[in-house]
Amino acid sequence: MDGRQRRAMLGGRLGRRALLRLAALGGGAALLGGCQAPAPGAPPPATSPPAPPAGTATGADWERQWADLIEGARREGTVVFSGPPTPEVRAQVAARFKDRFGVDVEYLGGRRGDLLTRLRSERAAGLYTVDVVVGGAQTIVVEFYPEGMIDPLRPVLIHPEVTDPAHWKLGRLWFIDPDDTYALRLVNNVQPVLGINTTRIQPGEITSPQDLLNPKYKGLIAQDDPTVSGSGSNTAAFLQVTFGEDFIHRLYGDQQVGFTRDRRQLADWLGRGTYPIVLNPTPSDVLGPLQRDGFPVAVVTSLPGLPGSMTAGSGIAILLNRAPHPNAARLLINWLASREGLEVYARAEHSVPLRNDIDPTWVESYEIPQPGVEYFDTFGWEFSKLERAPISEKIKSWRGS
Repeated sequence: MDGRQRRAMLGGRLGRRALLRLAALGGGAALLGGCQAPAPGAPPPATSPPAPPAGTATGADWERQWADLIEGARREGTVVFSGPPTPEVRAQVAARFKDRFGVDVEYLGGRRGDLLTRLRSERAAGLYTVDVVVGGAQTIVVEFYPEGMIDPLRPVLIHPEVTDPAHWKLGRLWFIDPDDTYALRLVNNVQPVLGINTTRIQPGEITSPQDLLNPKYKGLIAQDDPTVSGSGSNTAAFLQVTFGEDFIHRLYGDQQVGFTRDRRQLADWLGRGTYPIVLNPTPSDVLGPLQRDGFPVAVVTSLPGLPGSMTAGSGIAILLNRAPHPNAARLLINWLASREGLEVYARAEHSVPLRNDIDPTWVESYEIPQPGVEYFDTFGWEFSKLERAPISEKIKSWRGS
């Protein structure tokens, strides 16, 4: 894609928005996505030796492959899994996988950027220590994939409970990568536009995105840090694509928006009213705990011209190449995409699973995509590749950091 094509794709405000929307269809969270076109010129990831053919076997064939996979995983004894820092995910995924298969899970929780620093250093020394990663889109799109760190995932999916398209809300497995094989999306949540503390901001007081630029809100707005990879950079890029650079320059440059990389601090700011307006608050670890504890917090699901955004959170699964425990890695991937495994993971991570045989009773209704409603997908491949990193650098320059 040359510069002229890129400008056309990211051109006028309405055009940019339209390219990156998802329309919810059918029974809740089935979606048709945009901006997941192939990435021209991206080098194909280096791969490990091919896995045995999978995903097409039936009857005794898949059962034999499955039994062999479990036996091989038990011989290896452990699998190294990097996921979100959520304590419930760490505890529950490891416990349930161990109970089911007798294989230990060595869990690495934290930011993907820190993991990448470790992996690059280890791989330069010829060391390969991590098997499976479940995380956000940006590091997969701009680092894991182009740096050739991942193996094709689709060929190692064996169990028919995973490979049968009837079990998935899209009627198929949702791979976000242009090859339709490396990065599997497991969950899909709606993230509200705002969380407000009603002791300082009245419900209905903010009626337009432009209201956020009102000088009376200077120093009263906060969000996840947009200068690093994560949901904060999603928010900033989402706003730029929707309203243009002048809007976000005024917002981040003039309104003294508070940034933090600690969700507990963000929840504390909102709950105490230190920052009574939070942009794109995550329901799982910001809004949910405050609402359950009775804090005066209200949710703004959308504003005119600003739809709710669609996010997979820490819900994109990849298989690292040269995995130190190849059988256990493939077994874990299959289990995480199964009904049991995905329910365990999604419940612990407070996410909406993309399987249609799981009822996400643990989330609020506003988190579930609704039929006929348009959402902005912050996990589209081209959006992640083209938008997030540049805007993070702009924000740093505007704030002198």
